[in-house]
Amino acid sequence: MNLYACLQLALRALHKHRIRAMLTALGVIVGVGSVIAMLAVGTGSQRRVEQELEKMGTNHVTVRAGSATRKGLRSWAGTATRLTIADADAIRGLPDIMAVAPIVKRPLKVRALGKNWATEVFGVTPEYISVRSWKLDQGEFFSSSHVNRSAHVCILGHTVMRELFGLRDPMGKVLIVKKLACRVIGVLSKKGLNSWGSDEDDVILLPITTMQRRLMGRTYIHRILIETRGQETALSVQKGIRKLMRQRHRLQPNQEDDFRVGTQAHLAQASEESARVFTWLLGSIASVSLLVGGVGVMNIMLVSVTERTREIGIRMALGARHRDVLAQFLFEASVLSGAGGITGILAGVSSALAIGRFSDLPVTVTFWSVGLAFLFSVLVGIVFGLYPAHKAASLRPADALRYE
Repeated sequence: MNLYACLQLALRALHKHRIRAMLTALGVIVGVGSVIAMLAVGTGSQRRVEQELEKMGTNHVTVRAGSATRKGLRSWAGTATRLTIADADAIRGLPDIMAVAPIVKRPLKVRALGKNWATEVFGVTPEYISVRSWKLDQGEFFSSSHVNRSAHVCILGHTVMRELFGLRDPMGKVLIVKKLACRVIGVLSKKGLNSWGSDEDDVILLPITTMQRRLMGRTYIHRILIETRGQETALSVQKGIRKLMRQRHRLQPNQEDDFRVGTQAHLAQASEESARVFTWLLGSIASVSLLVGGVGVMNIMLVSVTERTREIGIRMALGARHRDVLAQFLFEASVLSGAGGITGILAGVSSALAIGRFSDLPVTVTFWSVGLAFLFSVLVGIVFGLYPAHKAASLRPADALRYE
């Protein structure tokens, strides 16, 4: 018997009992739809985690001043003053390092056009914008010349620009940082809130030497941002930086670090693994409903075999072979579950889009999840239809013809 004849027989049988077939396929529809919707939620959550980690910089290492134990007490990060630009220059010589950006910062009041605003003022070098993967909406960033001559120039974040200048163009305007007049040469692109809920656009950037000499009167720095070649190298770079800094600060083996070296690589690995497990957990839970639908297919096929026993006996008496009867019922179960799978795909994609539209859950429908759900539905039809088909094919023609 060819496939076309099997398809005709399967469709004829399903059409004869269409209400029963539709109710049976409903289990497969719910199962496939659940798998697609749950995998869409899980995949969307995983990608959101990856995006947040990218913002944090998984290939970055941060060196902070502080964390030294003094007279039995551990100071807060940033309170020690032993980090210098020379430390940052020494770190540049280590392998697998792409860029190094020393930073000083202080909360200060600024004013322009008769308006005042309290913000975070950072002293940075030209490498800062590349390490932070930050772009400019207007103007240009600091050059080495600005740093070398402690130029009175600044870069504004969007929040500061809005609060001080409103709808006016700030380029070339002068604002007062503490008592220092600075000319605006650029505006940073918007970043919004970070993972801790702080407004990253509420910031002003100055050349680091301008900040140190004109506003602080000191030469130390608070933090050093280091960009490595990748997440894999961040951990090894972290160890090398710690060893170098202990040598430069002449710390004895029994002395604790007077700095902190941290990286997001460990957090990134743990978060990505958790998101991956969460995705597959949701998919596994939804797959249970697909298995339940498969049990429904098997039950209905067993009922169908019982109802059509005399028909099977007649076909065998007319020359139908064991494999012909097996193929007929197996094909019927596959068509039933396949049709349910196609309808389930439409239901699952629609449900995922509805979840994304009417809730805050991130949703991402992928082709592999749709293909996996459909393939699973067809396999469910074959596996759960195999026993009824084998039972039908194993009937003896004489017994089948005598069946009432």
